[in-house]
Amino acid sequence: MRTIAMSIFLDSEFGADTELPKAGGSLEHPLVFDSAARDFHALALQGRVEILQAHMIYVGGEPMIDSLRFRRLN
Repeated sequence: MRTIAMSIFLDSEFGADTELPKAGGSLEHPLVFDSAARDFHALALQGRVEILQAHMIYVGGEPMIDSLRFRRLN
């Protein structure tokens, strides 16, 4: 079974800047968005994407990613 992040990764275009969507699906929930964004950071460590921008907020003292833009490398 594919993760949300992997589905978005596979649907993205090579070399194109892509914003991780917030509205219109399961990523509307902040915890789900944060989890998918962290999956993209793991993809970056594998050399599959470049993180162009990530913004963190603190909720209850815990850091959460609330926006992310990436570029697919392979």
